[in-house]
Amino acid sequence: MSTDRPSRRRFALFTDGACAGNPGPGGWAFLLRDLGSLEETTGSGGEARTTNNRMELRAVIEGLEAIGEPAEVGLVSDSEYVVKGLTLWLPGWKRRGWRTTSGPVKNPDLWQALDRLASHHDLRAEWVRGHGVHRENIYCDRMAVAAIEEARRSGSH
Repeated sequence: MSTDRPSRRRFALFTDGACAGNPGPGGWAFLLRDLGSLEETTGSGGEARTTNNRMELRAVIEGLEAIGEPAEVGLVSDSEYVVKGLTLWLPGWKRRGWRTTSGPVKNPDLWQALDRLASHHDLRAEWVRGHGVHRENIYCDRMAVAAIEEARRSGSH
């Protein structure tokens, strides 16, 4: 009988969030690529009044929720807030009861949701320069901006 654990599926998750005004109408988007099959899933949405950082977080949360099983995930984001939060700040925030060194963590609802989701995955986060030459980041940005327009039209939350 083999004691080897079955290997986890591997994904690349590309995300972006956008806001027209901060706060203002916002949009989030993700592109999720299964690295085994190369199948891709996308998702996007928006809110009538939000902030850019909330949309960046929502994009990652929605992308991780789309996976549905523990996996190896390489996250690519142009948000230093998200990448530094996941890789540097999160352990300290949790140790201090969701507080920074100067006060409460902003967006604790989303950070706590992201922390719960991330705990199910082997998650690596990579920052890329936004609106540059990264094809998937540009694609996600376009979807997020389109979601802003939809949020404006529908007044959705």
